[in-house]
Amino acid sequence: MSDEQNSPGLVSWLLLVLLALVWGSSFILIKKSLLTFSAGEVGTLRMFIAFLGLSPFALPVLKKIERKRLPVLFLVGFVGSLLPAILFAIAQTQLESAITGVINAMTPVFVLLIGLIFFHHKIKTINAIGITIGFIGCSFIMLGGAYFDLSGVNLYALFVIAATVMYGTSVNLIKHYLTDIRSLHITAISFTLVSPISLGYLLIATDFLDKAASDPNFLPGLAYVSTLALVGTAMALVIFNKLVKTASPIFASSVTYVIPIVAIGWGLVDDEVLNAYQIFGIGIVLAGVYLANKK
Repeated sequence: MSDEQNSPGLVSWLLLVLLALVWGSSFILIKKSLLTFSAGEVGTLRMFIAFLGLSPFALPVLKKIERKRLPVLFLVGFVGSLLPAILFAIAQTQLESAITGVINAMTPVFVLLIGLIFFHHKIKTINAIGITIGFIGCSFIMLGGAYFDLSGVNLYALFVIAATVMYGTSVNLIKHYLTDIRSLHITAISFTLVSPISLGYLLIATDFLDKAASDPNFLPGLAYVSTLALVGTAMALVIFNKLVKTASPIFASSVTYVIPIVAIGWGLVDDEVLNAYQIFGIGIVLAGVYLANKK
């Protein structure tokens, strides 16, 4: 199946912009959540709250889903949501939220590579060039942040890169095995299937309950995570899965090229600083977006 089968229309572009605004705000919410909770708590709590918000949509249709589909839906939830949620939180214990949002732009590279290797996708040369340029721009941002001194590159960026590989895997799984399931149901069911893992981790491996009973910052922290979960995770993934199905995996994942603009905006509001090299790299990334989606 070719990624070029559907040409993005106006609705797809509007959804892409909305998704960029929502997801671009996620990184500052993670940063604020980490003031109260550990990285593992932020990731698993984010997923469990999102499950609670989506469970009314999942439970009525869960019994109707063919059993052979459940492993794929579980993988979409585990690899495409739960693990990245934890990895992003770990990364942001040592990375600025704006930089994390920028590195996240590598997702389309792995969507392409995984699609080519495992799903025999075909794309136009100009699209491949665009994705490559986007990758170069992202690398430029990472190196520029350390003033091109390799010893100064923050290795916590590798957690974000690992998360983007997982996103690329999930995108291809949805496009090839779940296109006949409604986007809302894909998200709701996949979250439902991994919710026992999220809850189990919170109750067994963390001091979440102690914080709930005694930490004065618990409620503000919970408000940040809840917003992150219900808006930045649940609602955003419904929109994202819709784009994957109606446009293409590459088009949908190109939202990660626009996300840095929003993430950087929030970072500047929160007194984070970018240097000229990183700003130049953002321009390279945006040029790559244009070429990656050129027909």
